[in-house]
Amino acid sequence: MRKIFLFFAFLLGLTSTSFSQLERQLANENQAVELIFHAPRHINLLTVEPLEKKTMHFAIMHTFGTLNGGIENLFGLDNGANIQFSFEFGLSDKFSLGVSRASRDKVYQAFGRYHLFEQTQNGKMPFSLSLAGGAGVITNNYSFFPVAEQPVFGDRLNYFGQVMLARKFSGKISFQLSPTFAYFNNPLPIFQIEGDQNFYLALGMSGKWKVTDRSSLTLQYIPNLNSDLRSNFGIGWDVEAGGHVFQMYFVTSQALTEPYLLAGGNGVPGEEFRLGFNVNRIFALGQKKRK
Repeated sequence: MRKIFLFFAFLLGLTSTSFSQLERQLANENQAVELIFHAPRHINLLTVEPLEKKTMHFAIMHTFGTLNGGIENLFGLDNGANIQFSFEFGLSDKFSLGVSRASRDKVYQAFGRYHLFEQTQNGKMPFSLSLAGGAGVITNNYSFFPVAEQPVFGDRLNYFGQVMLARKFSGKISFQLSPTFAYFNNPLPIFQIEGDQNFYLALGMSGKWKVTDRSSLTLQYIPNLNSDLRSNFGIGWDVEAGGHVFQMYFVTSQALTEPYLLAGGNGVPGEEFRLGFNVNRIFALGQKKRK
């Protein structure tokens, strides 16, 4: 009798373990796909890559002068850089807020991202969908202009909104569509933007082809739907190293903030490329960092 009892106890334990493993397996299959992109920014555009709660993303972004200046200007490095510092903090696993400052027109910007859906490993959710939006203020000093041409505070405001739809097609290939609009309260000629339009619309595209475990070839294309403006194009290389993501790229625009990516002017690919690079770092504040 005792042997029979021990046998059934063994079967019960084995069954319980099997069900537990099955439940864990099913739960894992429903997990979100990780690292669609290497960082919350991809060349210039924001991505669907979320921040966990109580994590901070710090990014330093640079774009230099055009390469066609040759060795005399060190291929654009002597012509000065547009530099942007960006801080973003995860208030929850789905919502984050950030601030940035770009040297071009000395723009301060506040922005947020909200992640509606994340692509799952079992395919029940085939894509990730996020929203982003922000407002910026141009703080450059225009006191050397005539009083009548100096902008008031309301003239200096600009806004953007963005929808980000992304999918990781395989372990190597990821793609994102980013319909984006930008609005300038008063597009004055003294601002470093092109055209005299208030409203700008573009369809951003981001691509990643993973070459090694920690590096990828990257692409950015932002067709400008304002017919009289050139589109933005960039090609780069992402490298993960020591907790950082380094992004090196050639791009046709010196702009970094979202409204300026649409309205800030673009060169001709191959003729007016600019060297740029970003340094991304994610800090976990009180919890384990997202892998």
